[in-house]
Amino acid sequence: MEYEKLLKRAYESLPKKTLTRKRFEMPVADVINQGNKTIIRNYQQILKVFNRPERHFFKFLARETASAVTVSGQQLVLNRKLSIEEIQKVIENYANSFVLCSICKKPDTKIIEKHGVKMLKCEACGALTPLKAIK
Repeated sequence: MEYEKLLKRAYESLPKKTLTRKRFEMPVADVINQGNKTIIRNYQQILKVFNRPERHFFKFLARETASAVTVSGQQLVLNRKLSIEEIQKVIENYANSFVLCSICKKPDTKIIEKHGVKMLKCEACGALTPLKAIK
């Protein structure tokens, strides 16, 4: 009983922003358009936040945007003109499908293969969710 009182007092003494702050913040794409091409200048930072293989992310982007994806130096180039909003929506869809746990919504996940099926395994809650294949 004493423990619960002490714990409650400790939580009450914490600043409110520490209790509500999310660990995962959706990355915002730094996008520019050059002619008929769309360039994502900070794709490496996005991959770092997502902690996913480059190839997996590229394949998803190519499918969702219906364009070829290439890397030019530190930039990701899509052979199609897309708005910042369209790119951001694709990035958010990727995060929701392949990064965030569908049960607890935490980013502590990894992609594993179980019985020939790719699964999203959550390290936080232990959930296993089958993933859709990227074709």
